Amino acid sequence: MALVVDRYELGPIGTNCYLVRSERGAAEAAVVDPSGDAATIRLELAEMGATCAGILITHSHWDHILGLAELAEGTGVTVYGPEVELDVLENPASYFAGLGVSLRGWKPDVLLAGGETIEVAGISFEVLAVPGHSPGHLAYYADGALLSGDVLFSGSVGRTDLPRGNWDELLASIRTLVERFPPDTVVYSGHGPPTTLGDELQRNPFLAELRT
Repeated sequence: MALVVDRYELGPIGTNCYLVRSERGAAEAAVVDPSGDAATIRLELAEMGATCAGILITHSHWDHILGLAELAEGTGVTVYGPEVELDVLENPASYFAGLGVSLRGWKPDVLLAGGETIEVAGISFEVLAVPGHSPGHLAYYADGALLSGDVLFSGSVGRTDLPRGNWDELLASIRTLVERFPPDTVVYSGHGPPTTLGDELQRNPFLAELRT
């Protein structure tokens, strides 16, 4: 059966959190970017009859990790995250002071650099290094689904005007994705609706350089 990816817009700016299962009705789910209250995420898991089997972090920006510490603490599951951004994950409050949000740091159990394969909730995820929006940004690929974080959106791309952002790196990361995976790969972004790599390569105004 096909991978099941459920999307929830959580937190103050509606950041996407994904619950990923190997099939509908599966007893376990991987949580990708716990971007809101952990209680809300656990309630959604309970309603689908699943437990959290692991937490995958794409990058350390505050809106993607709001529920990380509480969810990890409450479930005791393994947390996977970018090694390059460990400093932010452990102490996000020092990087995002003045935003008016409560942030607790959490060190991932497994630090990733890209190139690894991890098994969570019965799903084999390929880990990809996709820097540009942030220096250690990761994406996770499994069974035709690309959980891209803030690298690529429907009709847009991740910002590079934030601290440690880099446009050339971002474009190179997207180029790697479109060359590596088929056009019908479904992209589950950090914000907005799903899209496909083929649609974005064809029409995304920010990817004109990749079409030449």
